Parts: sequence; C-alpha cells; structure tokens
Amino acid sequence: MKKLKKLSCLAVSMILAVGLFAGCAKPENGGNGEKAKDTQKIGMVLSTLNNPFFVSMKEGAQKKADELGYDLIVLDSKDDATTERANVEDLVQQGVAVLLINPTDSDAVGNSIMVANDSDIPVITVDRGANTGEVLSHIASDNTAGGKLAAEYMLELLGGKGNLVELQGIPGASATRERGAGFHSVVDDKDDVKVVSSQPADFDRQKGLNVMENIIQATPEFDGVFAHNDEMALGALQALSSAGKDVVIIGFDGTADAVKAVEDGTMEATVAQQPDLMGSLAVENAVKTIKGETIEDNIPVDLKLIKK
Repeated sequence: MKKLKKLSCLAVSMILAVGLFAGCAKPENGGNGEKAKDTQKIGMVLSTLNNPFFVSMKEGAQKKADELGYDLIVLDSKDDATTERANVEDLVQQGVAVLLINPTDSDAVGNSIMVANDSDIPVITVDRGANTGEVLSHIASDNTAGGKLAAEYMLELLGGKGNLVELQGIPGASATRERGAGFHSVVDDKDDVKVVSSQPADFDRQKGLNVMENIIQATPEFDGVFAHNDEMALGALQALSSAGKDVVIIGFDGTADAVKAVEDGTMEATVAQQPDLMGSLAVENAVKTIKGETIEDNIPVDLKLIKK
C-alpha cells in the first residue's frame, strides 16, 4: 500500500513538473498571435499581376531570391487597397522578415505599411511611393524625368505645336502624379501646344481603349497621345485604329507589346523602365536589410526612350 502511495505521489509530481515546464516555455507566436519572423522569408505585394510590367517585376524578384537562397512570397492586390491590406496582414502572419510593396495607391497604402510597421517589419516600396507610413527605402525610375522625356519627343515629332491628349494612370498613384508633372512641365508653357483632354484610364488597356473612344467622340481634333503606361497606350492605339485616326502615340514602361508596336510603326515611342531590375534590386536590398546592412533611402533605376 505504501509502495502504491509513493508511485501515485511520483506520478503527480511528474505531471506538475511537465505542466510547469510547458507554462514557462516560450510560445512560437508573439503575444499578438503573429508568427516569429523567418529570416529566410521575404514578402512581396504587387498592385496587380494583370499587367506585363508587374509580371516582369515579379520574375526579376523571384530570380534574385532563388539566386540568393531566400523564399519569396508574392501576393496580388488586384488594384484594390482593401485586398492590399489583407495581403500585408497575411504576410505578417506568415512571418516575413522584410515587406516589398508596390502600392495600389500612394495614399491608401499607408494603412497597409503601418500594419508592417506595427510588427517591426522593414518596408521597401517599389515603382510607386507611399505618402504615409515608415518606409526604409524606395526603388523606382525617375517618373518625372520620364514624363519630361516623352513630352520632349512628342513636340519634336510634332514640330513644337499641336493638340495633345493625356491618358492618366490610377488617381493617387505616385507614378501618375510624377509622370504627369514631367509631361506638363514641358508642354504647359508652350504657346502653340494645348492639352485638349486629360483623363484617367487606371493603367489598364481596356480602360485606355474605352476612354480614348470617348475622347475621339468629344474631341475629334488632336495630334498626339501620351499615356502614363504602355497598356493604356495600346488600348488607345486600338481605338484610334478603329476610328481611322493617325496620331503620335507615346507610352511608358517599355513592355514587349509596346516595343513591338514601336518596331511596327504603330506607336512612336515608349519610355522604357526595367521592371525586372526593380524586382531584383528589391530582393537584393531586402537581403541586405536582413543581414543588418545599411541601404540607400532612394535607389534609382535607369530608363530610356525606345523609338524606331
């Protein structure tokens, strides 16, 4: 009987000891339910993957991540700020060490960035900037210089005069503001140049086509079109071709379809960015951040004018 009593006491003691150990063990998740950061994992949120430009950016990022031996998780915001925030929250839960984000909107993205800030996850913006939130670095082309380059070539082709149409990107996006600012810095002070229509088409080919069809009906006389990206330029080209109109068309990005259109002579030029290089640089600098190295606040990516 005494032996049985001793065994019972021993069993109770062991149970208590296991319970005490479990209570003192460190949890895998943080106090707010977030997973501990994985130093081999990088998150990337893109505004859309329904655009060849951002597909190239993803491919460049993935290639560099594979080369350096890091896991890259890429999520598509589908040009929606609410989806963008949900994507960031998802990546925080997955424990990414760095967040790379290409904003849907430079104002709205602040809410998403703050989610990462609250979890002490460094943020690097790519192509489009953010107006709020703490950002470690911004990687992009000089969009203002690109808009200026497009305007200068437009006027060169038109002999320094003419009526122009501008297809804007997503309202609120830094690329929209900057490309437009560069374009207008050249054309607005010219006496013989007038921007007869300036409308958003949200960086989308179908919207570019639809908006251009409406412009052709409302403002039939114009000589040139500057689109803030190639997708809108190609949509505009389709509408203009259907209407039998031959005007100067200049896009922005240097996508494969636009470069082919320039080679075929249906578009005059495109301001070429290097989205694959942007993606590669984003991952490269994310890895530097993970390793505790200092990176630049602004990392420029060269652009050039592609013309026939």
